[in-house]
Amino acid sequence: MKRIVKMLMLALFAAALAMIVPLTLLAQEDAAAADYGAIFTKTDAMIPMRDGVKLHTEIYVPKDAKEALPFFLTRTPYGIGDDDKGFTGLLRIYQEMFADGYIFVFQDIRGKYGSEGQFVMQRPPRNRQDAKSIDEGTDTYDTINWLLKNVPNNNGRVGEAGISYGGWLTAMSILEPHPALKAISEQASPVDMYIGDDFHHNGAFRLSYGFEYAAMMEAGKETQQFNFDKYDTYEWYLALGPLSNANAKYLHGKIPTWNDFVNHPNYDEFWQTQAFPRYFRDLKLTVPNLNVAGWWDQEDFYGPVKIYELLEKNDTNHLNYLASGPWRHGSWASGTGQKLGNIDFVNHTSEYFRKEIQAPWFAYWLHDKGARPAHEATTFETGSNTWKNWDAWPPKDGVINRKLYLRADGKLSFDAPSDATAFDEYVSDPANPVPYRPRPVEETYSEGSRWGTWLLEDQRFVDHRPDVLTWQTDVLTDDITVAGDVVAHLFASTSGTDSDWVVKLIDVYPQNIPGDRKMSGYELMISNEVFRGRFRNSFEKPEPLVANQVTPFAIDIHTTDHVFLKGHRIMVQVQSTWFPIIDRNPQKYVPNIFKAEAADYQKATQHIHRSKQYASNVELPVVAK
Repeated sequence: MKRIVKMLMLALFAAALAMIVPLTLLAQEDAAAADYGAIFTKTDAMIPMRDGVKLHTEIYVPKDAKEALPFFLTRTPYGIGDDDKGFTGLLRIYQEMFADGYIFVFQDIRGKYGSEGQFVMQRPPRNRQDAKSIDEGTDTYDTINWLLKNVPNNNGRVGEAGISYGGWLTAMSILEPHPALKAISEQASPVDMYIGDDFHHNGAFRLSYGFEYAAMMEAGKETQQFNFDKYDTYEWYLALGPLSNANAKYLHGKIPTWNDFVNHPNYDEFWQTQAFPRYFRDLKLTVPNLNVAGWWDQEDFYGPVKIYELLEKNDTNHLNYLASGPWRHGSWASGTGQKLGNIDFVNHTSEYFRKEIQAPWFAYWLHDKGARPAHEATTFETGSNTWKNWDAWPPKDGVINRKLYLRADGKLSFDAPSDATAFDEYVSDPANPVPYRPRPVEETYSEGSRWGTWLLEDQRFVDHRPDVLTWQTDVLTDDITVAGDVVAHLFASTSGTDSDWVVKLIDVYPQNIPGDRKMSGYELMISNEVFRGRFRNSFEKPEPLVANQVTPFAIDIHTTDHVFLKGHRIMVQVQSTWFPIIDRNPQKYVPNIFKAEAADYQKATQHIHRSKQYASNVELPVVAK
């Protein structure tokens, strides 16, 4: 187990929120790793916080420094993960920045690994009326204070970056920023664990992720994976039965975050206190921030885009920036980024980000090198496989919202339906849920797990399930470029009193791809989302659906920058289960699904309406030619 944990910590550098880097990639990176001992002088320190707790910190000062240098800070709950020579693998993330010169600082947050204190999952911002109160922001502030006073030959400037939980820690630092903090980059930070990030999406619980992550993080001071007795976790979670069995059979009330899931099934004060919207909505940004997102981030795509949106409202100083590319969670931090799963993007997108976006960003703010970024948003346009620069995101000029309507015989069309009554039907059975990726579904963080690339899996694996509805366009005669927010407008009804709706926007490749036969007919998800019906009017106060009543649902299936190429097709799929990434909705309304009984789970007949009155569609932001 100790060997597994050590391997896990080395892998986490690129994906921060417990996403495992393939071992083959790690081996390649290890072979190419720099001789850090020849480059840096390392110092270990226990830095005192205002409440007396000391945090374990490693400080790396370049040996060839000829001038005062800025600090570059990264804080983590996953362990600094020193190698057998005593140097952290986290340095690899920033190798493209070595030439500019930084004093790199890595720190275990309180309660984890070498640091003292108590770990609290996403500790809420402090009460500023209490002078003794602390949060992750004050720990960052106190760390910077100590560094400025105790590490010689610094230039008085500090930059900070982190991925996922590290991104969240970085974002926390701008609530009460230290005057020396001159630039940050929050990358893949969660922003709201109930609405769109790790633990819930639109109120639907992310079961396999939430269960495995909570068990891993809170089993002890160091991470420990849950011991599954089945290789295919689809089978394990189905055999688990109602969610109440998780505590009854396995966790026994010992995992605080799981208990929070059970006790807070709705968007109450517990979740709202953790979420950034209430803190960022009126915040005027004073520290330049580069938000970073991956189009196929399986954990926190919603977060960085939402943080950018929140901060943009009051960004009169123009300090808020966004970069997004064809990446899974954190994959911009390592490798070339040319391929992800089965998809080849031709360009070395991760290298480009590190060399041409991240390194110049910090060099400008911390070294006065180069020029201020000319564009507010930089995105990689998939399909055409080109980088694009925008003055705002989503783009405001040259984009027309067009509705792609669900039509008869599985057709999609930009022409609205004229039928008086029309719908497609399927039966959703919680006892036989649709898997979210091809089985077997390996445990999330296991060696060989496909978790990191499941959003790019070929969706043909569900094509013939009777509980998945599919519509597609004719073969496109011209390219269709989509840049901005995609929204599904469903008019749906169910025979039950609660239901989930999953919508997927898919790029269908031609049946003959010269030189790459395995991609022929490939069905690539471009954007997707789930919505739990009980929350259609309020996430705070759920209410039953009225059985067999047509109900409108507006489902944000996220922002994207993608070209559906000539010769391809556009596809939309709708289903009501996505297991076990999303827990099974009983389809009978119960006050708290975490306390539902086995008898509450029932089949339901689902109707997706596509008539003139109830014209279900997906609204696309199409770039004008």
